[in-house]
Amino acid sequence: MHKGQPGSVLFACTMNAVRSVMAAAILRHLAGRRIYVESAGVRAGEADPFVAEVMGEIGIDVTRHRPHTIGELFDTNFDLVISLSPEAHHHALEMTRTMAVDVEFWPTLDATAFRGGNREQILEGYRSVRDALFRRIKTRFGLEGGPTV
Repeated sequence: MHKGQPGSVLFACTMNAVRSVMAAAILRHLAGRRIYVESAGVRAGEADPFVAEVMGEIGIDVTRHRPHTIGELFDTNFDLVISLSPEAHHHALEMTRTMAVDVEFWPTLDATAFRGGNREQILEGYRSVRDALFRRIKTRFGLEGGPTV
């Protein structure tokens, strides 16, 4: 792990159903207990079965995830908030008014935009989001391991 790594990270997106779930699970998988990781949304959505399927393909189980909002978090003292949607980024910047927290914005495609295709096209869209997040997390946190994507 790189020197100066955050001890705790919150991944935030719009509904805590796709992007933030994937990102948090990937960082947990790669960092283990070295970094405390949570995910939340600006609004609570519904669990997305495509997320569980594409994460399961790389050996990460997210089937127990239940979407929740940032306001529902037990602890909101994070060293770093990574926002994955414009709405979540706006909320993260608001958090900096009352907390000492670093914020990074990683604009990430909403995988649900692929819902217009057939099942395989939808899964490919989700995989592309998963793989982009995986690469970015490995680079940002200097972590190795896991599948090569």
